Amino acid sequence: MSPSTDALEPLLDQIRHAAAQRTPLRIRGGGSKDFFGRLRPAAVLDTRSLSGVVDYAPSELVVTVAAGTPLAQLETLLAAHGQCLPFEPPHFGWSGGAATVGGMVACGLAGPARASVGSVRDYVLGLKLVNGRGELLTFGGQVMKNVAGYDVSRLMAGALGTLGLITEVSLKVLPIAPGEATLVFPMAQAEALEHLHRWGGQPLPLNASCWVHDASGGQAGRDLLFVRLRGAVAAVEAACAGMLADVPGQRMDTAQAAADWALCRDQKLPFFTARGQGDRSGNVLWRLSLPQTAPVLNLPWPQLVEWHGALRWLWAPEQAGPGLHAAARAAGGHATLFLVHGAQGTDGSLPLHVPAAGTDALHARLKAAFDPAGIFNPGRLYSDV
Repeated sequence: MSPSTDALEPLLDQIRHAAAQRTPLRIRGGGSKDFFGRLRPAAVLDTRSLSGVVDYAPSELVVTVAAGTPLAQLETLLAAHGQCLPFEPPHFGWSGGAATVGGMVACGLAGPARASVGSVRDYVLGLKLVNGRGELLTFGGQVMKNVAGYDVSRLMAGALGTLGLITEVSLKVLPIAPGEATLVFPMAQAEALEHLHRWGGQPLPLNASCWVHDASGGQAGRDLLFVRLRGAVAAVEAACAGMLADVPGQRMDTAQAAADWALCRDQKLPFFTARGQGDRSGNVLWRLSLPQTAPVLNLPWPQLVEWHGALRWLWAPEQAGPGLHAAARAAGGHATLFLVHGAQGTDGSLPLHVPAAGTDALHARLKAAFDPAGIFNPGRLYSDV
């Protein structure tokens, strides 16, 4: 069943009162994404009372969950039925917060497999939302072909709660792949991108990749490309044999590789943690989203590359922002200031995104339609939205 009226009514009352008074609200679940985006002073609208699995049909590959449900609880339930959220949503939780399903959708972040399996919004079938007038609205449903007109359900993925309070969401899930292997190859970034582009054009079960300079292998360190394969056992084994015959490398222990991919997903690899105290070094974490075919960027800062070349992470000063935005645009992508002050949160000094030309007016109209009083997470996604 849906979240109980007893749990929902206090939130509706809080929203209606805030709208009447035009006072801001900060929608918050477990707090694991508090670092993400600019936080302005506001009363907290806590979603954790909206918890529980509403409906789960393993044979239909669909689950409906209340927004405040812990993400770990949902993943445990799915794993018990041999299923998963294939986009590998990050948990983060550096400061002890526990990720929730609503926060997962609102932030729209996906893990290492995103380039191969799709994003969070690709798996959102429908949801229930409370708008800025305190009205409970339903969008989408529980099947793939359920949208007529504008797909509002998926619009909420990545909106960071600026358009309304998600109360429950229906998600498509998939079976856990029977075969998995991780291969590691010593090579520079340019060579890694070249191989990834070539492998991407072949019928290989590529699932995730990560290129990074590994400083643990000695004083000089090593440049390493990690590639994860998932699919039918026969397909994975054949791909391993072919790729290792093509390029010198080795196969990792599956259990160790799984732990490392989880660290990559939650940004707990040494690349992230060694420079995680951005307030000490003066650097912040930047996220560059680019076409997979983008070449190596001529930047003076070390990088970690995911998504077969489409995602580049780097620690650089805040002042490098204009140059990074320009470099990303020149490559056909965009740059995001992801983490301002290390792994413990942001001081809220900067907006998350700089709107592209022509889109800021669109975002303003959406905000006005869903949240006319401007009470939900003001300024968190864009400066004035």
